[in-house]
Amino acid sequence: MYDHVIWPERYDPRTSAIYALNDIDVKAPPEVVWKLLVDAENWLSYFPAEDQVKILTGEAELALGTTYSRVTVGFPMSLVVTEFEPLRRLAWATTVDGDETGSSAYHGWVITPTNDGCHVLTEETQQGAWFLDLLGHKHPGALYRYHQEWVESLARAAEAEAAKKAS
Repeated sequence: MYDHVIWPERYDPRTSAIYALNDIDVKAPPEVVWKLLVDAENWLSYFPAEDQVKILTGEAELALGTTYSRVTVGFPMSLVVTEFEPLRRLAWATTVDGDETGSSAYHGWVITPTNDGCHVLTEETQQGAWFLDLLGHKHPGALYRYHQEWVESLARAAEAEAAKKAS
C-alpha cells in the first residue's frame, strides 16, 4: 500500500468537484525523481506542456513556501508550495490568475521507495466554477490524461537519468 497526498480540509477529494489520481512505478531512485520534480523551471525538459514555469521567490528549485507561476493549457496560474518533505512529498496550492470565482486546486506528489526504484503517485483536486466549467464540463477526464502524460514522461526522464549515472 502506498501513501497518498495529505489533503488540507478544503481540498479533500470527497468534497471536490474534480479529482485525479495517477501513479507509476519508476526504475530510478527517489533522488533522481525528486530532482526532476523540484527543478520546476526545467519541467519542460521532459514534459513540454510545462514550458512556462517561473519561480518568483528567488530559489533555484521548489522549497516549502516557494511561490511560482506557470501557464497550464494556456491559462496563467499562481502557486505556492505547501508541503515539502525531501525525497518523499511535494504539494502546492493553485489559483487561476484573473479568475473571480475563487476557484483553486491542490496538487501533491508522493514518492515511495521500492526494490526496483520508486513508486510515484500524484493527486489533484480542483474546486470552483472556473475548473468545473473548463475541465469538468468542457473536457471531462482532461486532468487525469494530463497527469498520466506527466507521470509517464517523468518516469522516462528519471530512468534515462539513472541509466546515465549507472554507466
